[in-house]
Amino acid sequence: MVVATPTPLLRRGNKKSAAFGVPTIDLSEDKSIASEMIVKACEDYGFFKVVNHGVPKKVIARMEREAVDFFSRPISQKGRAGPAAPFGYGCKNIGFNGDKGDLEYILLEANPVSLSQRAKTISNDPSTFSSVTNDYVSAVRKLSCHILELVAEGLWIEDKSIYSKLISNSQNDSCFRVNHYPPFIAPNNHNHDDDDVELHDNHWDPSSEKLEEKRLYISPLIPTTTVGSKSSLRVEFGEHTDPQILTILRSNDVSGLQICTHDGFWIPVPPDPNEFFVFVGDSFQALTNGRFTSVRHRVVSINSWKSRMSMMYFAAPALDAWISAPPQINNIYRPFTWGNFKQIVYSLRLADSRLDYFKNHTQ
Repeated sequence: MVVATPTPLLRRGNKKSAAFGVPTIDLSEDKSIASEMIVKACEDYGFFKVVNHGVPKKVIARMEREAVDFFSRPISQKGRAGPAAPFGYGCKNIGFNGDKGDLEYILLEANPVSLSQRAKTISNDPSTFSSVTNDYVSAVRKLSCHILELVAEGLWIEDKSIYSKLISNSQNDSCFRVNHYPPFIAPNNHNHDDDDVELHDNHWDPSSEKLEEKRLYISPLIPTTTVGSKSSLRVEFGEHTDPQILTILRSNDVSGLQICTHDGFWIPVPPDPNEFFVFVGDSFQALTNGRFTSVRHRVVSINSWKSRMSMMYFAAPALDAWISAPPQINNIYRPFTWGNFKQIVYSLRLADSRLDYFKNHTQ
């Protein structure tokens, strides 16, 4: 079992930031220990990393290659897969209520039939794309179920499948998203050519084929500066929680992900392209009656000349599945279906607290 110990929180000026060791769970170790440590990580941070996760490297590599191939194309080709409503290709616009981000993405339903249909607009080889994506989704769904069963064991719940069966159900509403963030060059960098000026001025135009060709392969030449520095940090995906049960994230070796601790400190998460990061979602917070808290997170640019690409599997139950903690005297949330909650999610802004709408005010 490998568990990183957090270092003391640090304040820099008026900004809240922190350095810490990401809670890291070795899934090959003793089940009882792993389950205990996962529960603790879910309680303390709502976030952790898993190693020895069982997802084959070739499955990850093939999925990344398909994503790189898609995002390296001209906007005229990528646009055929959009606009995202909500599924398909999207750029800059996040959701339906005015949220923006410096990224482009594809959002897909995580089921074979939908993936097969959507692949026709995404890839020149739809059968390969759908096969690769299905392999990846199947692998991370299996990982999600394993983690959820360990959680049930760590909470001493008799039915170890109480959570995992919500997402293993054939009618589950899980989805898969790939985000692609452009590189960002520090404003104080003066050694740039014409292409660098375009990035330096933050005028990212996805239609620029010249940028498309360079975006995924530029090496990081500028060292990362202090988190919180106004000259080097730009929010690319605003702070939010994920509404589903769990999120399984894998990214490349570019930094930018930050999570917010329960006491309001923003913590940079070192990238690790070989492992997976796990986020507690709003639905899991409700399922555990607030014992776990969904983690607020965001993505920022920190002087990177290389683009960031992340792949997220959002584990969600069927639309008619009930989200409810076991009967207790003081339940924080009244029961709701995933479909009910999803409607609220789509009606709110990215940073809004959706669970507030389901708080039980009759306690």
